[in-house]
Amino acid sequence: MVDLDRLLTRAETLLERLGRVLPAATPEPDWSAQAWRWRKRGNAGFLQAVAHPRHIRLADLQGVDRQKVSLQRNTLQFVRGLPANNVLLTGARGTGKSSLIKALLAEYAGDGLRLLEVDKNDLVDLPDIADLVAGRPERFILFCDDLSFEADDPSYKALKVALDGSIAGAADNVLIYATSNRRHLMPEFMAENLESDEIRPGETVEEKVALSERFGVWLSFYPFDQDEYLAIVKHWLHAFGITRLTPQARRAALQWALGRGSRSGRVAWQFARDWAGQRGLNG
Repeated sequence: MVDLDRLLTRAETLLERLGRVLPAATPEPDWSAQAWRWRKRGNAGFLQAVAHPRHIRLADLQGVDRQKVSLQRNTLQFVRGLPANNVLLTGARGTGKSSLIKALLAEYAGDGLRLLEVDKNDLVDLPDIADLVAGRPERFILFCDDLSFEADDPSYKALKVALDGSIAGAADNVLIYATSNRRHLMPEFMAENLESDEIRPGETVEEKVALSERFGVWLSFYPFDQDEYLAIVKHWLHAFGITRLTPQARRAALQWALGRGSRSGRVAWQFARDWAGQRGLNG
């Protein structure tokens, strides 16, 4: 009996050690959701449903009409099963790049569009993600925000392979939409334009440019001028129930932008929230 108790104790200890070593079971995706984030548990990845995705209306995004039309057209082609391109949105911060992608979900969710956010560091899992959604009736946009890479970054090669067609080959219901503050995604250094020990140094520079060229559609975003900024402020004030951009509000909005060092849609939205909140407190 003592030997049996000792054996059971050793077995329990062994099972406990195995539990710490073996990968934890990952949950099944909740396919009733409209948006997910790719998460890691140990070395295993899974889709975590976003319970309350932020619904932004395309109509609320001001000053980016040209970019909006192009992205809508490409997305509409995609949800209808027509040929469409991966998209890279680059340019000034706060000008609506990420918001424009998120707004597509509210616009086309009824047509089967779904949003799947992938962190830059998890791009190495793109083949696993594509396999997971392959065969699903929905149309998935893999959204990667604020994309940039350093030299020898493994995520760079994973994305490059995906854009070359491996994702499209495995799952034709997937597109990649990415945002970045810089167009070429990888840093370029002055020394690369000077003499080096490489026989063909130009090829190194071309390699750094090559990734962005694999996106079929490039959309550039620029800082807003004063009139555009104030128009966006007026739009958001109206959304918060303030129908007029008074001289006082106009002056405060310009001072707010000056303090932030930027005239962007994000700054305009933040000002409108602050201004509307103050008016509410003051009755």
